[in-house]
Amino acid sequence: MKKALIFSLAVIFGFALVMGCAPEEQAKTEEKAAAAPAPAKTTFVTIGTGGITGVYYPTGGAIAKIMNMKKDQYGIRATVESTGGSVFNVNAVMAGDLEFGVVQSDRQFQAINGMAEWKDKGKQEDLRAVFTIHPESITLVAAVDANIVTIEDLKGKRVNIGNPGSGQRQNSIDALTAAGIDYNTDITAESVKAAEAPGLLQDGRIDAFFYTVGHPAGNIKEATAGARKVRLVPITGPGIDKLIAENPYYAKATIPVSLYPGAENDADVETFGVKATFVTSAKVSDDVVYAITKEVFDNFDDFKKLHPAYIVLTKANMLEGQSAPIHPGAEKYYKEAGLK
Repeated sequence: MKKALIFSLAVIFGFALVMGCAPEEQAKTEEKAAAAPAPAKTTFVTIGTGGITGVYYPTGGAIAKIMNMKKDQYGIRATVESTGGSVFNVNAVMAGDLEFGVVQSDRQFQAINGMAEWKDKGKQEDLRAVFTIHPESITLVAAVDANIVTIEDLKGKRVNIGNPGSGQRQNSIDALTAAGIDYNTDITAESVKAAEAPGLLQDGRIDAFFYTVGHPAGNIKEATAGARKVRLVPITGPGIDKLIAENPYYAKATIPVSLYPGAENDADVETFGVKATFVTSAKVSDDVVYAITKEVFDNFDDFKKLHPAYIVLTKANMLEGQSAPIHPGAEKYYKEAGLK
């Protein structure tokens, strides 16, 4: 009985002691918690690109790589998505399904002005430019045994002009039309993705294909490395000159034949082209766009090394070729860096 009483008193005393100290300890714990920095909220952004054999996909990957190296600093985690190309990317950025997209300069022009695929939808007024990347040449690859030496020789041939939703499709149609060729009646037009075209050419299921791309491109290397001999066909002539003069987003371009030793060409190939641009929406935060712009430009030399197509880049020409308004986040960086 005595032992039980002593034990009970000890328990009560111990409980009282703990209760007496609890508020003080709790206060210290709360003070420490308040002083500790809150865990950074991660913002996830997705960059829409194109086929994995082109330059858009590694371009998106290069930008994501630069950003993810600083994910702890900015709280931004970037991922890359292979998509159908420029038109898809514009529409997905406008719908909020992508935060950024790589888009041909002609498609940027058409979207912001409510032309081409956006004629019925109207002007994409929330489209915002961030920066311009590499030049892209409209490239015509043809089988030697199909006897295609000029673009006019495509009449009566089986030609891939690009999948719906890609920027290259309209470029192909523009080039054909300028050369006096109706793609509906004068050729057998295929509409497959660029990644499938080299295989179709080598298998003899098409005679030629168009591809708007920065060089060197894996797609063209694949096409020129097969058993069936191919050549890069010049896209020139009075009609092409008129097309370039009438459309501010087109310019003459040259494809160095040295980039494709497997091609049956003796000289560089004359053509025309556009530029790849990096776009976003007005709804994407200034802080996110500022961070991406800053990291790409502050690491400019390293960025240029990430793909051979970037060799011609300068900070100045990365601000050219834009039709949509510059996003305020990018504008802020350009002014800080003395680029505007």
